[in-house]
Amino acid sequence: MNQTQNEISRRRTFAIISHPDAGKTTLTEKFLLYGGAIQKAGSVKGKASDRHAVSDWMEMEKKRGISITSSVMQFEYEGFCINILDTPGHQDFSEDTYRTLMAADSAVMVIDAAKGIEPQTRKLFKVCAMRHIPIFTFINKLDREARDPFDLIDELEKEFGIDTYPMNWPIGCGVEFQGVYDRDGHKILAFGDSHRGRDRLASIDCDLADTEGLDKLIGPYAREALIEQVELLDGACFDFDLEKVRCGKLSPVFFGSALNNFGVEFFLEHFLKMTTAPLSRRAGEDTVSPFDPFFSAFVFKIQANMNKAHRDRIAFLRIVSGKFESETEYFHVQGGRPLRLSQPQQMMADSRQGIEEAYAGDIIGVFDPGIFSIGDTVCDKGKKVTFEGIPTFAPECFAIVEQIDSMKRKQFAKGMSQIAEEGAIRIFTEPSGGLERVHVGVVGMLQFDVLESRMQSEYGVTYKKYPEPYTTIRKIGGGIDPKNLRLFDVKWVKDFRGNDFLLFPSEWHIRHTLENNEGLVLLEFGSEA
Repeated sequence: MNQTQNEISRRRTFAIISHPDAGKTTLTEKFLLYGGAIQKAGSVKGKASDRHAVSDWMEMEKKRGISITSSVMQFEYEGFCINILDTPGHQDFSEDTYRTLMAADSAVMVIDAAKGIEPQTRKLFKVCAMRHIPIFTFINKLDREARDPFDLIDELEKEFGIDTYPMNWPIGCGVEFQGVYDRDGHKILAFGDSHRGRDRLASIDCDLADTEGLDKLIGPYAREALIEQVELLDGACFDFDLEKVRCGKLSPVFFGSALNNFGVEFFLEHFLKMTTAPLSRRAGEDTVSPFDPFFSAFVFKIQANMNKAHRDRIAFLRIVSGKFESETEYFHVQGGRPLRLSQPQQMMADSRQGIEEAYAGDIIGVFDPGIFSIGDTVCDKGKKVTFEGIPTFAPECFAIVEQIDSMKRKQFAKGMSQIAEEGAIRIFTEPSGGLERVHVGVVGMLQFDVLESRMQSEYGVTYKKYPEPYTTIRKIGGGIDPKNLRLFDVKWVKDFRGNDFLLFPSEWHIRHTLENNEGLVLLEFGSEA
């Protein structure tokens, strides 16, 4: 195996998904702690003086204690090079999460032990299942009151139609939580709420037949319950099957407490043994293997102004195959021209480090002068690889935004156009109007707050916002001139690429518009037709 193949083999790239407040970002921080990427784990919520999570780098994320945008973090751990994609849990940022999942080879699903499966977890699981990627489950917050673990396992299997295999099993919960039993190792990992550091927790060998030893360790009541539950598990649960894990049909389940750093190391070590090196990707009729000798990558995210010291825009590329070299000229398939990927860097949330090379499985950031779009492909010259599409979500909430200070017209226009190019918040203009007044379309209302916060902190601009009654958007097709359309309570707008759209208050308005405009074709948002 040559150096490139060896480097690719040790890559592990995964996304962490959950409903808001299940502990996803806290778990991410503990992974970074074990990898030595950070020296102290930050709290997601807390006082203004508290240290914030590395992956929550936006000002609004720090203030609200939620993840708003996906973050990329790379670190080394026991010979593996790990790329973590921490995703927003809130449904208003689903599009960012869905795109990020396209760049992952496996997913870690974090579930609150007291709440079980929640709506956003359900949606994100479906995306993972669609791609048949391995799914690992971490049931969190066992140090608090929790639901019966058998009920949680049963819910997982019924809701998701997936087999499960508990790798460890909780001994009590809440104030009675004493630790977990390692089923395969026949060991007990004892819980102490004082353990928050990086020191390895020593597991205790235990034979379930050793009644006296177990009684000293966890007490007779807990010992009886544990023996009964483990016997039930051994007789009733699915057998462990690594092949089923790797094709997304069986989810290994782990119990722990991310906040207390309990069970995280056990999870990480077992996860790395079970998950795979970078996966192959479909490109039309072909399949591109990570070990193919040619370089290929796709853009799954664009982000402006990640760092106030830089004030630039970064395109995030997932490398699919081969090796990236910084001085090499590559080919931008959609742009139809050769280019050098400028300022290549490895990411740690919003901090950056210049790199000379990277390999299949890695996520790199490159300077984007405005040429990239979500889903674009970059590859070796002589190749024209186009990977499967990345999902696009139609906005459902609309508002008019007007600048207040006419002296900041340029800043307003720059901010709106740059944020529009990121692809999550949609910016539209009226054909006869300028950039002083724009229509903003978002998937969820919280994105309006994100836009306002970013325009103020990144561009120094404030504005007035007026809600609009529109709920549906359609692209104008059929070669018809929009100027000739007969419209009733329907708005004609253009996006920043010059495409024509209609905004509708209801389905009735769509039918009425089609009936009164012969030859009009309406296309779904995101259609390339």
